[in-house]
Amino acid sequence: MGSVWSAFLVGGLICVIGQLLMDLTAMTPAHVLSTLVVGGAVFDGLGLYEPLIKFAGAGATVPITSFGNSLVHGALSEAKSSGLIGVLSGIFEVTSAGISAAIIFGFLTALVFRPKG
Repeated sequence: MGSVWSAFLVGGLICVIGQLLMDLTAMTPAHVLSTLVVGGAVFDGLGLYEPLIKFAGAGATVPITSFGNSLVHGALSEAKSSGLIGVLSGIFEVTSAGISAAIIFGFLTALVFRPKG
């Protein structure tokens, strides 16, 4: 497990990459979000994201790149045991708790703060 400093540096570097993409390109926040998710997925597919998690801990598991990592990690692990159908079930099995939490907390926040628009 990584130290606080390695988590800070890696998490901060991921955020800096996202900020630079928004500042130096014509990418919208949605494009940057998608790019970071795909980047995390590619890193996991290449076997590079797990060592990053071991080194940085929460610095690698909290940013959005970890969602891409979870998608690919779940798909690959289920594909090994269940074949092609495991790819889809693995994606949903690993990420369903996070997606459900985002929906529930987003709904509760909307109830409390009454958004306009």
